[in-house]
Amino acid sequence: MPRKASKGSVQIKTSNGRLQLVFSYQGKRRYISLGFDDTVQNRKLAELKARQIELDILSGNFDSTLLKYKPQPTEDTTGFTPVLTPTKASQPLLSELWDKYTEFKRPSLSPSTLAKDFSKVSRCIDLRLPTRSLDKSVAIRDWLVANKTPNAVKRYLTQFSACCDWATKSQLISHNPFKGMAADIKIPKGDIEETDINPFSLEERDRIIEAFKQNRYYKFYAPLIEFLFMTGCRPSEAVALQWQHIAEDLSTIRFEQAVVVSEGGLVCKKGLKTQKKRSFPVNRQLTVLLTAIKPEKMGSDTKVFPSPEGTWIDVHNLTNRGWRSVLSKLDGIEYRKLYQTRHTFITAALETAITMPDGRIKMLDAKDVAKLVGTSPKMIYEHYAGKSKELFVPEF
Repeated sequence: MPRKASKGSVQIKTSNGRLQLVFSYQGKRRYISLGFDDTVQNRKLAELKARQIELDILSGNFDSTLLKYKPQPTEDTTGFTPVLTPTKASQPLLSELWDKYTEFKRPSLSPSTLAKDFSKVSRCIDLRLPTRSLDKSVAIRDWLVANKTPNAVKRYLTQFSACCDWATKSQLISHNPFKGMAADIKIPKGDIEETDINPFSLEERDRIIEAFKQNRYYKFYAPLIEFLFMTGCRPSEAVALQWQHIAEDLSTIRFEQAVVVSEGGLVCKKGLKTQKKRSFPVNRQLTVLLTAIKPEKMGSDTKVFPSPEGTWIDVHNLTNRGWRSVLSKLDGIEYRKLYQTRHTFITAALETAITMPDGRIKMLDAKDVAKLVGTSPKMIYEHYAGKSKELFVPEF
């Protein structure tokens, strides 16, 4: 049985019948595959290696390349017979490659990508997969297919393949065992948030807004919910708004940043999902809302929609608590994700006629709506316009 190690010490584990050392150094998890079979004699050698690493860390002599601790062939007194060398060249585990690949990519990745995407892959490898052996890539794929959604399976296999492509170019492995696997996974339509379109009716929208205003526990968030429905912006864009982004006369809103999850928590980053920034004209309804919530005293960095503690609102937490709780009490309204506020605005904007100052009646086209919400006309045409408007044959 593996020894029980105190925090910070080196643990001895078994992977596919071979001994492995696992420990953390400077916040990074390290793996050393010894290549030895799990026998009593080899475990004693592993214990010696573990003690050596612990002592080197304590004394400041740790070899970060790990070469000092990897098994070296030893010879008997004749000088010819190697002792306790692995029966075949040991191959790095997927977990080891992923750690190295993450460090290689770290300088070019955003904090949110590291915290959400890369950390999620790391947890799956360390805690979920039935094996981390590259020789078992098909078994890994089959386990993912059996236990994850198609969208998640495709994401994981894509990441594994990218990691192994890098490892092949870095001469850490001879070939990529996951190559081409992701392409075989088909994603059902509507499985992606941007295209999972099931908007609320305007009557449902108004009931939800009113329910938040009347809710004892979540009425604090009512202005944010109303704002999402009235602008169609992404929730991450709304919670990142500061009063410096709203014109002094409340005529326009400038979206140019978003709140995302990072390794250290919520952070605000410049830029939006598909563009650097966009301007949004404020109508009468929005003017009333913004006037009602505008504080008397504020700085340029004052948040438009702060959390009760004055920090950034955690959209994920709001969705799982407030949004889900309020909607569960509304009879006749099917539960849908918070992101459907965006789809509701886009659909309504395409279907609602506008009376111009000169009395003309105008309908917004896909290009107009795309500009308002920060997406492409192609996206609007493919996922909204074709479904939202009733077809008819005009009389010539």
